[in-house]
Amino acid sequence: MTAIETETVPAAAPTMVEHVLTLDCSESPGIVHAVSGFLLEHGCDIIDNQQFGERSEGHFFMRVHFASDGDASTADTLRAAFGPVADRFGMRWRLEPHGSKRRVLIMVSKFGHCLNDLLFRARIGELPVDVVAVVSNHTDHQALVEWHGIPFFHVPVTASTKPSAEARLLELVDEFDVELVVLARYMQVLSDNLTRKLDGKAINIHHSFLPSFKGAKPYHQAYARGVKTVGATAHYVNSELDEGPIISQQTVEVDHTYGPEDLVAAGRDTECKALSNAVRWHCEGRVILQGNRTVVLR
Repeated sequence: MTAIETETVPAAAPTMVEHVLTLDCSESPGIVHAVSGFLLEHGCDIIDNQQFGERSEGHFFMRVHFASDGDASTADTLRAAFGPVADRFGMRWRLEPHGSKRRVLIMVSKFGHCLNDLLFRARIGELPVDVVAVVSNHTDHQALVEWHGIPFFHVPVTASTKPSAEARLLELVDEFDVELVVLARYMQVLSDNLTRKLDGKAINIHHSFLPSFKGAKPYHQAYARGVKTVGATAHYVNSELDEGPIISQQTVEVDHTYGPEDLVAAGRDTECKALSNAVRWHCEGRVILQGNRTVVLR
């Protein structure tokens, strides 16, 4: 008899998927052991881990980037399994696939530098976001937004129309299933009612001269005072104008050779960078709100 040769087909390698677990809770012994033990028990491999214990307040923060065998449904399985661990320590927590994009709505008025910067960074994949809509009280940037293939909504705001304008914004947030609202130099003060509804889900940017130079032309006021530093602050929106929990700040040194327009240009750069950092860190699950402060696990 002639032996029949058979070819052995190698088994397919298991698919690896990556996840991010972000948590915070009251400080107590055994938290890191419990989390790492859970990951080991479920065959997960830690890629990166950032943690911080706030001793003065007795609070613990942690972000773990890890990999496991599985597919798109694995995150759901891990969430269900992690529930008892989280309950034991009273954790606020979130477990998501690594690299998942957050659905973002951008608001803008006439200054377009932050909008343009965010759209470009989103387009090249630098930000883990899907910009689903842009809302403005002016039409200056409609062509730019539509060139990017993003829906543009003109929502004018006056003292009499402000309630209806804010109601329209909330309709769009629901319609587009928005996870984050970004105020990219949106020059309207939001009502207390709206800020409460967007608590922890809206980021604003302002120049760091506030509250030193309020009102019109703050950079011209700064020039008159001979400032030596220009900067910007990105923060969560709350009912205190420009005083929400800070996420990101940028500064650049200037000197007597800078005229008012030079200061404006330097300010634009810091605003763009501070805002894009804040959006990226929020969307990557690196920012945890704790009262009026943030912990950013970079």
